[in-house]
Amino acid sequence: MEVDATFTELIRLLAARWPQRDDAGQGLAEYALILGLIAIVAIISLAFLGDTINDMMSFIGATIDDAT
Repeated sequence: MEVDATFTELIRLLAARWPQRDDAGQGLAEYALILGLIAIVAIISLAFLGDTINDMMSFIGATIDDAT
């Protein structure tokens, strides 16, 4: 019985010294990846739709100028 108690105390001592997992940086890395993906999609969409958006904004600006 005394051996079991000593073994249990040894296990508790080793478990207390075992390095704990630190996942705090994982969430930050995931947010950075998502932000990077959104930036890439925005740049690609502006590259393909840039002329169309420019024409629309010019039309809107010209319409506002004519109305005032």
